[in-house]
Amino acid sequence: MNRYILSDQAEATDWIPICMAIHEMVGKLPVTARSVGKPGIRIEEGVVVDADYSGPILEEVLTSGKLQKVTPTTGQYKGVPVIVAPLKDEEGNTFAAVGLVDITGIFDLATLMEHQSTIIKQVCGKDPCPLPTEQIRAKR
Repeated sequence: MNRYILSDQAEATDWIPICMAIHEMVGKLPVTARSVGKPGIRIEEGVVVDADYSGPILEEVLTSGKLQKVTPTTGQYKGVPVIVAPLKDEEGNTFAAVGLVDITGIFDLATLMEHQSTIIKQVCGKDPCPLPTEQIRAKR
């Protein structure tokens, strides 16, 4: 039986099983991962396309230890929204990062939906907008 260990020294081959599973679960969106000490992998269309990969947002998350939902200005996925999450040990130290490349824009849409109430309040001053008394059917 094979054994895979994710640690601050995990190699690209250690990431393949978990990243392939994530890749399949999210409809084959590109997935990236790396540890603090070693480059990782980039998976696209069911294939490991780079086994010596690192990207600017992966590196930023390794340093900051914070989730990032951004559009990179450099790197392989420049101009495409990504979500990168840190993996932390029991002491809270970041030892790796896993990223999802949102080529569909679905996660940007989800973020918009999360902020819908705030946006409506900014536009209308209230939520719901329009208020029930302001809706067309209330004026008939």
